[in-house]
Amino acid sequence: MLIIDRFEGKYAIIETSDGMANIPVADLPPGAKEGDVLTISIDKKGTANRRENIGKLMNDLFKD
Repeated sequence: MLIIDRFEGKYAIIETSDGMANIPVADLPPGAKEGDVLTISIDKKGTANRRENIGKLMNDLFKD
């Protein structure tokens, strides 16, 4: 479980099962506040697009 403990400047201090972590406030959902529980999900379309773009870059870089 990820819980927003507090905000310090541009960072949210997140309580995790392993301790604390800092996440930029800009990366949080709009309206997130202290005490909110966060979830993480996988953007499968975004991942596929990123892999495709990296593959294209690698092909361009390693052309014979």
